[in-house]
Amino acid sequence: MFATKNEYDRGVNTFSPEGRLFQVEYALEAIKLGSTSIGITCQDGVVLAVERRVTSKLIEPSSIEKIFEIDSHVGCAMSGILADARTLVDHARAEAQNHRFTYLEEMLLQSIAQSVCDLSLNFGEGDGSQKKPMSRPYGVSLLIGGVDKNGPALFTTDPSGTLFKYKAKAIGSAAEGAQTMLQEEFKTDLSLEDGVKMALRILKQVMEEAITSQNVEVAVVSTQDKIFRRLTPSGVEEYLTSL
Repeated sequence: MFATKNEYDRGVNTFSPEGRLFQVEYALEAIKLGSTSIGITCQDGVVLAVERRVTSKLIEPSSIEKIFEIDSHVGCAMSGILADARTLVDHARAEAQNHRFTYLEEMLLQSIAQSVCDLSLNFGEGDGSQKKPMSRPYGVSLLIGGVDKNGPALFTTDPSGTLFKYKAKAIGSAAEGAQTMLQEEFKTDLSLEDGVKMALRILKQVMEEAITSQNVEVAVVSTQDKIFRRLTPSGVEEYLTSL
């Protein structure tokens, strides 16, 4: 007789008779509770935009960081558990810097994203590469975007270690509605400025609270200089005014 679901979801590396890993599925559900994040590839760069959930008026909004710089030419937006995101981002930063130091060139975005997925799979008993491997799947999904020698690119990772390349992607609590709007509005000839406006316009529609320069975070990487830049609150406010 098969064991119950509760017996199978205790082990992070145990498949159920239906071929499911319940702990990974639970981690994917944790992402659906996170802030909405949007990534868009444009003709001349990549846009990353994230909702900041300011749960109390006593919280300093600038301390809520949901977009991280991995290397000078690449950044990422997260949705899910912030502490898990920091662990994966630190790993990606180390990989990018090691590659730059060893080969005197910037690391390809796909290679950075793949290294994050490789770490995401290293939970449970581990493979010996870590002294203390994660005892559970990482409850976070990342949108890794930037510009390398192949041009603008956007990759998404999840707790199952799956890697996909997207032209535009939304993750988080309102991902379904945001993704539908991206499919309707996305064009391959988008400029970076139009991409920022589109991301903010979609966030404005899916966010529960009124959008302001304090509860959203936006970053861009341009093909012109391949430099990661985070928009200032005043810069975000200008775009919101134009909407």
